[in-house]
Amino acid sequence: MDRNTFSRLCFLFEHVGGLARTRHVQISEQVAIFLSVLAHHMKNRIVKFVFKRSGLTISKHFNRVLHALLRLHNILLVNLDPVDDNSDNERWKWFKGYLEALDGTYIDVRVPLSDKTRYRNRKGNISINVLNVCDQNLLFTYILSGWDGSAADSRVLRDAVCRPNGLKVPIGEYYLCDCGYTNGPGFLAPYRGVRYHLDEWGQGRSAPQNHRELFNLRHSKARNVIEKDFGLLDGRWAILRSNAFYPVKTQNRIIMACYLLHDFIRTTMSRDPLEDDIPDLFTNPRAGQNDDNDNDYVDQVEPSHSWTNWRDKLAISMYNDWRGSRRG
Repeated sequence: MDRNTFSRLCFLFEHVGGLARTRHVQISEQVAIFLSVLAHHMKNRIVKFVFKRSGLTISKHFNRVLHALLRLHNILLVNLDPVDDNSDNERWKWFKGYLEALDGTYIDVRVPLSDKTRYRNRKGNISINVLNVCDQNLLFTYILSGWDGSAADSRVLRDAVCRPNGLKVPIGEYYLCDCGYTNGPGFLAPYRGVRYHLDEWGQGRSAPQNHRELFNLRHSKARNVIEKDFGLLDGRWAILRSNAFYPVKTQNRIIMACYLLHDFIRTTMSRDPLEDDIPDLFTNPRAGQNDDNDNDYVDQVEPSHSWTNWRDKLAISMYNDWRGSRRG
């Protein structure tokens, strides 16, 4: 981040987060210590050498800033920004009612030996399963961290929807998700076992052969916004790229802090310096507020024949329009 962004962050910590200077350490130094650990995954003994402080002082101020940052949750996490029904963007115009992209990711952690079985994911790594939702501007609007790595993505999503202050899905709108989730009301998944690494304007077998393949191709292009966001997040915070020597509870808080700071940087700076270093997955076909009325929101994650039929109609409409444009 630039100096202006850093100054704004320190201002928020002091006047909203409740962070106070101590006799020997200013707020700006406390924040700098915290960011050094997150951005470079610096160990305590290295940080105390860089800042000329004791290890106890570094640890104390790191935790103080971490707690202050989490108190800024409602300010730093951006609000839901659905796709406008009049949008003419090639990536999203076919998905009227599309809210945002949803996906889960694994973040490696260190846990006691007795807990390693619970935290071992399907890839064999010890990790936490984090549910993420991001919008078209590469901003995260919802994060659920804390589930052990062995938990299935669909199980984590059900928990998020059922929580009182959890993920809200208005009736008639939906999130784009991958095949790891159920295709049902509020969550639009691609067709299973159908190709999507295609070229929309290619020739022969490289082009979509039917409405399902075209749907999967366009679905993948729209949903890949979250894959790019993961790339930005990992590129910015080294502490997320390898497991850290913190208790699991603290590691979950650190994960939340990284997401909140990511949103703050992107909304405060005019241009994200890391964005140019991440491949544009959108155009590369070979790249991988609470409401008391619960009846207005989806409250379960279950398959539905009517939802599947609606997806088929949407896919056929896409395909017919696409064939007409190719003939023209």
